Amino acid sequence: MRSPTQKTIVGRVGGLWRYPIKSLDGEPLDALSFDRRGVERDREWALVDAEGALASGKPTTRFRKVPGLLRHAGRLNGDVPLIVLEDGRQAPVDSAEAARLVEEIAGPGWALQREEAVPHFDAGAVHLVTSATLATLSAAARWAVSVERLRPNVLIELSGEGFPEDGWVEGTLELGSARLRVTNRVVRCVMVNHRRPGLRARRDVLKLVGSLNQACAGVYADVLVPGEVRVGDPVSLGSA
Repeated sequence: MRSPTQKTIVGRVGGLWRYPIKSLDGEPLDALSFDRRGVERDREWALVDAEGALASGKPTTRFRKVPGLLRHAGRLNGDVPLIVLEDGRQAPVDSAEAARLVEEIAGPGWALQREEAVPHFDAGAVHLVTSATLATLSAAARWAVSVERLRPNVLIELSGEGFPEDGWVEGTLELGSARLRVTNRVVRCVMVNHRRPGLRARRDVLKLVGSLNQACAGVYADVLVPGEVRVGDPVSLGSA
């Protein structure tokens, strides 16, 4: 008979975020629902150009660099996703006004598009970061590196230092009624340097992560068991 998986409580959920529009600022929440795809309604929409490339802060074969994205935000008003500009103007994503706002952000030829067959995620469904990682970066930088710079879905509060989540890859996490499988480390890009509401632009964040941990901070995970997670829930780590 197979022995039960050993589990260890490693911390508690310290914060939760959802990003209704990819590469825009998101919204902090007291609770998140997880489905097989990931966080429900997370990165469900994206700015897309005429060739189907997604707006991002970095240029790749899949992404097109659009400056200033993080100054603006995506929000859910009930079940209706909104695009919210830095100056406070907002509109439902499928409205004519939203199309005008998108043109202000990205220029002609861009539109808001709902996710179809190909997920909008970069490399993983759920993004988690620990308070130890933030403390380690902050100590090295000699200024407080905010969790909002790393844009996770879940902040896990725990004691210690270093980058403990690196050791969770291929393990499982239980938080609330959800169960996740940690798949890989998050390789950071230049977006950690960019300005966003309440945080000024910096040139040194990506370089700092690179010098301390091979440009990695946080981990990605897939959802094994859907469920709901709330701030304050214990987080348990088990083997795969």
